[in-house]
Amino acid sequence: MTQAELRLCSLLLREHFGEIVEKVGNSLLRTGPRPLRLLVGDTGLLLDQVKKALCVLIQHNLVRYEVQPRGSVEYEAQSKRILRLLRYPRYIYTAKTLYGDPGELLVEELLLHGHLPMSCAVARVADRLTETMEDGKTMDYTEVSSTFVRLADTHFIQRCPIVAESPRNTKAPPPPAPALAIAEKDMYTVPRLSLIGKGKRRHSCDEEEEGEHKAKRQKQEGGSSETPPDDGIYWQVNLERFHQHFRDQALVSAVASRMDQTSSEVVRTMLRMSEVTTASGASHTQPLSSNEIFRSLPAGYNIGKQVLDQYLALLADDPLEFVGKSGDSGGGTYTVSILCEELGVPRFGSRCARIFRLLLRKKHLEQKQVEDFAMIPAKEAKDMLYRMLSENLVSLQEIPKTPDHAPSRTFYLYTVNVMAAARMLLHRCYKSVANLMERRQYEMRENKRLLEKSQRVEAILASMQATGAEAAQLHEVEEMITGPERQQLENLKRNVNKIDASENQVDETIFVLESFIESTMKRP
Repeated sequence: MTQAELRLCSLLLREHFGEIVEKVGNSLLRTGPRPLRLLVGDTGLLLDQVKKALCVLIQHNLVRYEVQPRGSVEYEAQSKRILRLLRYPRYIYTAKTLYGDPGELLVEELLLHGHLPMSCAVARVADRLTETMEDGKTMDYTEVSSTFVRLADTHFIQRCPIVAESPRNTKAPPPPAPALAIAEKDMYTVPRLSLIGKGKRRHSCDEEEEGEHKAKRQKQEGGSSETPPDDGIYWQVNLERFHQHFRDQALVSAVASRMDQTSSEVVRTMLRMSEVTTASGASHTQPLSSNEIFRSLPAGYNIGKQVLDQYLALLADDPLEFVGKSGDSGGGTYTVSILCEELGVPRFGSRCARIFRLLLRKKHLEQKQVEDFAMIPAKEAKDMLYRMLSENLVSLQEIPKTPDHAPSRTFYLYTVNVMAAARMLLHRCYKSVANLMERRQYEMRENKRLLEKSQRVEAILASMQATGAEAAQLHEVEEMITGPERQQLENLKRNVNKIDASENQVDETIFVLESFIESTMKRP
């Protein structure tokens, strides 16, 4: 694990869970798997604090545990999973695009809590949607439940592993830690629940306090609320399924930019048909016949079967091999190639990109050959090659004619080590995101007093509006923030929004580079 990854993971843990969890996670990331005793000694925290921090990390799938042969339990941080915290806004936005507001809030609740039962998630989302609706309108549980089922059917959410039932007659001592497992056929099976009800609005402060006292009284008396029907069945977000969707969108965009909109729609249809049946790490989709693809095309595309076959043939003959032909049955069977090298090409200016693609295609070229093939003047080509060489995007290989390696009798060939270039760019992206996060924290820290003052004024205004205050009184409270302070707040908001947008853009590049590295390593 590189220092850039460690720094970014530490910043993400602190931002989402606080300093104590960050200390525990940082210790596990630096030292690897450790038992609880060594973890307490390394962090300098109390035993109870370390236990609670581990509970939080395990709840969010950021740490896993394993029972060792001698009986001790070791905890290991999942660095890749921690880095996914950066992509949470993109997961939520994708769910909103595909399934509307209920889908967005369901995914948000599951990401916020790590995992939840279906009944609890549906109730929370229904309450939140009811809060945003007009007075007198409420969100029905059945509408949110149907969205939950659709998310499970398309594998965007999945059931968490559960503790396997052990025979009751055995007298063997229980294991130090429970072993969790779930059958693949049950992973996306939604329990049949009759969730009847409507979302509730928040009550006044007095009613909330009364409800809290009532709940405490019930707890003290030993009474408990009714057990939910899906007790013990927890759900979590399937991040790999979201990554598959992002990858499919990138492939469709690549086909549209290289060919045309109809070709991209053909590829989109093929990906949609096989989105559930294709494994997340597969190199290509399941074979689909031409007849099946034709029947599944959107209604708006009125193209004939013969035209579709021509498009499929063009896609199969393209050098980038977006689509491959795997058989002749059913009018021909086709697959979409998911491992596409075009996704891994860095964009460092159009002319540098031209030279980079040329070296990728030709493998080894002398400087004169690069100038001729790329049709770039010698001075510019030399400057670009040296610049990319200094950035480690290209490498120089010496092939001597004689054993003395004399420069006049040596060939100097430029080439691209694609994996090294991709890893270098990925490392820089991690550093960029960490720098952006630290800059945002600095901006918030420098304007902390002004932000607190703004929040106090907004709270006063909200309470006065609720009690029906006059406009003059409201205006008087608003004037507590002066003109220069208001301008400073607007500048802060604009700067933070720019930083957030930059983080999302860098994360898109991180996803492309990670996908390229992962797919290249899986190739035989």
